[in-house]
Amino acid sequence: MAKRKVAVLTGTRAEYGLLRPLIAELLKRTSLDVGLFVTGAHLAYEFGYTVKEIESDGFPIWERIESVLASDTPAAICRSMALGCIGVSDALTRHDPDLLVLLGDRTEVLAAAQAALIHRVPLAHLHGGEATEGLIDEGIRHAVTKMAHLHFVAAEPFRQKVLRMGEDPSRIFTTGALGVDNALSLPPVGRGE
Repeated sequence: MAKRKVAVLTGTRAEYGLLRPLIAELLKRTSLDVGLFVTGAHLAYEFGYTVKEIESDGFPIWERIESVLASDTPAAICRSMALGCIGVSDALTRHDPDLLVLLGDRTEVLAAAQAALIHRVPLAHLHGGEATEGLIDEGIRHAVTKMAHLHFVAAEPFRQKVLRMGEDPSRIFTTGALGVDNALSLPPVGRGE
């Protein structure tokens, strides 16, 4: 039986920190062929070139998708998203994954979701249904939720929100927050520390 191909997109150190244990767990599954699409701030020297952290973890990087411009004006952000969409489209063409895993609400996630939707690659979206009131993150998160096929939400109130958005209840899974899993996997810190 052929292995199912799962691509995981990561664009920042913050979201990579949440995804790291999930990626490690996916890589243990012998029925899966797992690789990363690395984009965004990971590939920018002004943000620490954190792709080195992924390399040191030994995770397979299928694609490096350059998308960050040196400006954060609305026009530059839109251009970065366009570059990201093109890059993810090219990556999807080359790798033809059975699933693309996305976390959260950043612009590179929206660009990837758009490309996957057009390529008809199913999306697994983590942390949908949450709120970031007053920021563009809210709209991005909800747009990605509407494009996703599988929803992994952190808590019941977020599941309820995704349900109110019209998503199929059989495709919504309340799994808890990845950050909590990460914290629970750390060795206990003594009172003196």
